[in-house]
Amino acid sequence: MSATISHPSIALATTARPLRFGAEAGAGDHALQWLLKRNCSTTPRQMMGLYTSLCLVSLAIGAFFWVQGATLVMPFASLEILAVGAALLVYSRHATDRERIRLQPGRLLVEHVFGRRVERAEFAPAWVRIEPEHGERSLIELSGQGQRITVGRYVRPELRRQLAEELRWALRRWQWAAPQAAVLESEVQDKSEN
Repeated sequence: MSATISHPSIALATTARPLRFGAEAGAGDHALQWLLKRNCSTTPRQMMGLYTSLCLVSLAIGAFFWVQGATLVMPFASLEILAVGAALLVYSRHATDRERIRLQPGRLLVEHVFGRRVERAEFAPAWVRIEPEHGERSLIELSGQGQRITVGRYVRPELRRQLAEELRWALRRWQWAAPQAAVLESEVQDKSEN
């Protein structure tokens, strides 16, 4: 499992602390984003190539033994191909699972995609509580305004505390940095107009 690693945000240039898991969402967007997702070692195309080659090898071995008179090898080879195909199908349904946390002016959006199911929550940044769900290395619970959602599934347990601290830090920093960034932008616009 992995998380996006980034460099210090331009919008928060006054900070001395770089973001480890998050990044600036886009140029001029004034938003921070954390994208936490599964660490998939193969692409879907590579997985299909591997499965196709496995099918060809199994069928070739089954056909060889069929010709030799061992007729039961082919049905077991077919059963093996179906079982591996089913396992790869289950795996592929969750290969794109992810959690996205987006902090922008006035709101914090959290989205958890698990297979075909999508869970979303929206919070006012000033009212969000960030705490471990159960213990030190457990999932991180974001709660506020009658909503709660857990994040950190795709981060190693020993790094979840760092993620929670980074989220808390960003929320605190955001409360004064976002208005300050707007003031800086208006000053830059005023200077460019003159």
